[in-house]
Amino acid sequence: MVTGTERGESVDLLIVGSGVGAVVAALIARDRGLMPLIVEKSDKVGGTSALSGGVLWIPANPLMARDGVADSRERARQYLDAAVWHRGPAASAPRRDAFLRAGPEAVSYLESKGMKFLRPKFWPDYHSDLPGAEQTSRSIMAELFDLNALGEWKQHFAAIERAPLRFHVDEAFGMSLIKRTWRARFLAARFALRVALHKLAGRDVRGAGAALQGRLLRIALDNDIPIWRNTAVESFLTDGGKVTGVLACHEGKAIRILSRRGVLLNSGGFARNPQMREHYGRKPVYSQFSAAPETDTGEMIRAAMSLGAAVDCMDEGLWGLSSLSAQGEFPGGRLPAGSGSPVGHHFDISLPHCIVVDQHGERFVNEAASYMEVGQKLYERHTKTGKGIPAWAIIESRHRDRYPWGMTLGRTPKAWLESGYMKKAASIDELARACGIDESGLRRTLERFNRFCDTGIDDDYKRGGKAFDNCHGDPGVKPNPNLGAIEKPPFYAVAIYPGDVSTWGGLVCDEHARVLDTSGQPIEGLYATGTATASVCGRTYPGAGASLGPAMVFGYIAARHVVG
Repeated sequence: MVTGTERGESVDLLIVGSGVGAVVAALIARDRGLMPLIVEKSDKVGGTSALSGGVLWIPANPLMARDGVADSRERARQYLDAAVWHRGPAASAPRRDAFLRAGPEAVSYLESKGMKFLRPKFWPDYHSDLPGAEQTSRSIMAELFDLNALGEWKQHFAAIERAPLRFHVDEAFGMSLIKRTWRARFLAARFALRVALHKLAGRDVRGAGAALQGRLLRIALDNDIPIWRNTAVESFLTDGGKVTGVLACHEGKAIRILSRRGVLLNSGGFARNPQMREHYGRKPVYSQFSAAPETDTGEMIRAAMSLGAAVDCMDEGLWGLSSLSAQGEFPGGRLPAGSGSPVGHHFDISLPHCIVVDQHGERFVNEAASYMEVGQKLYERHTKTGKGIPAWAIIESRHRDRYPWGMTLGRTPKAWLESGYMKKAASIDELARACGIDESGLRRTLERFNRFCDTGIDDDYKRGGKAFDNCHGDPGVKPNPNLGAIEKPPFYAVAIYPGDVSTWGGLVCDEHARVLDTSGQPIEGLYATGTATASVCGRTYPGAGASLGPAMVFGYIAARHVVG
């Protein structure tokens, strides 16, 4: 709560939260001679975006054109129409059109401000078998960035310090096949040389979300965008139903911030709000498996709801399968003070010689599908049978010899086995008993799955049947790079739970990013973007960066509407 003497401040555009949509909105306001202000409740700037993979899904973006890849709004709209099955108000046709129209503009605008983007050459749309899907990549990311370029702001930036990513996200999977391909060995050697050169030069080079948000922060500072840290918004100020500002606590002091043109929420979801998750979320709730930062607490969603704002998809999350050991070890090391850390398993379960089953021993999903889709299928299975959570990753010896599990490549640390995090057995029946899985059910599943591996065709879930599956497979495995039999002991298993990057539901907005009330009318003066909103993609995750891409674009759209 605010304490002390209340004072006042007045700006043209107030932006709550410092995620990917914040800087682009502030820059547009500044270009028009207006005074923006970004307020961040924590002491670190960058939000969830800085801790993410830093990928933006932008169809028909300028980098595609420069690479000679033909794309269009019409083709992308065909894909979204096919992939987005939820037809809630946030995924309306006008919003989808606005996103597709403004996306390339927003990329070009940021490039004009000095942003450096690159495009991975092979990151297909997640539902790449649908009409209009792109088989190469509609995703872009920031070039590597030296955090030292932030000067004194480096200490105020929300970069990952435990295991910083010093490479591009698309390089991670390529290097994970180092035991299998010469291309992976080349990528790993290039990465090692790059790290050594940067270290000699005294650089602190980062990729992923740190590169994206670090570059945006540098651009904001160069354009004199004011950013307040330690500023928690407590409520909105209104006048005749119009949002005119906020009441906030700035470094322990009460402050009224009036905003002449409007307030833009870029404040994140509610993954770290136990009460909201219990009320809205899918059951059972596994908050401990969320990778969202502790600041992802949803108070701005609730504040907007108190003004009558509508919400949608509040039970949805940006899901992915995760694991976490009871002792706090995670598949890559051990965190300070023994604290646990959930680790996502999209890459490793999509590789050969691994499947995911429920407690009946039955498969229920294409393990190489989109992480969000796999998480949704896990919840659906548990709702249907009561035996879906935890699921179990069943892993064969060749997988453990060749591929990563979490952040550990091609080996099985004794600590995983000693702690019980990973089970090991000489036979499938023994493994099933250790995990509490139905033995006969697991045997039947493996007999059927191993026949699929011989033919290369997964008759149950079509694993390996589309370009997206294959980009996370082993090209040395034939006839299907995602299918490998589970038949050579020893066998391993890990309990798998639904984790998330953040929640995926929130405020309903129109095509101008204006927050709508429960009657479908705009709340004057209030805009929103990012995971504070229900996604323009509904309950679907169409491609890599389908969270950050729309977040950036609707920040751009909101500011354009504000400035007229």
